[in-house]
Amino acid sequence: MACLGAPLSHFSFLSTLHTTRLALSSSSASTTRPPLSRLGPISMSQPAADSSSVPSSRNDADNEKAETESSDVLVQYVVLRRDLIDTWPLGSVVTQGCHASVSAVWLNREDPHTVQYCSPENIDSMHKVTLEVKGEPQILNLSEKLKSGGVEHKLWIEQPENIPTCLATKPYPKSILSSYFRKLKLCK
Repeated sequence: MACLGAPLSHFSFLSTLHTTRLALSSSSASTTRPPLSRLGPISMSQPAADSSSVPSSRNDADNEKAETESSDVLVQYVVLRRDLIDTWPLGSVVTQGCHASVSAVWLNREDPHTVQYCSPENIDSMHKVTLEVKGEPQILNLSEKLKSGGVEHKLWIEQPENIPTCLATKPYPKSILSSYFRKLKLCK
């Protein structure tokens, strides 16, 4: 629809610009572009295995190195409250965990583990463990235990209600944190 006050030449310019963009986009469509993601159709969180990059055999040193790396993978723990899971809408509880997770990463964005966890080569294979505690006293106790152990984390307190809803650690090697969370249940 034409604007009554706009000169006709303005619409001619826009038409020419649109035609030029179409021509450019169709000429560049024939060039091969790299895929936008390393994700395959099977997994939402792991890169697709490429048969050309999988070695046909490994020696013992390679196997030992792979086992060490997998046992000390960088992981972020997220702990939710079961009483809220049972009474709040699921989306609201998930949102609380997201707030805590992003906040913990952002507050520790210059930490070497966080930088590695969020690096382009690791961004598609982050490891998170989502656990649960019974209620408010347990999440507060866990937060105090982590503080006294020097574990960087974010206790998310929903405002304006002032309700501690969940917590998330910054990324750490799993071997450093596993003892703090050993007794907690996986969130299901």
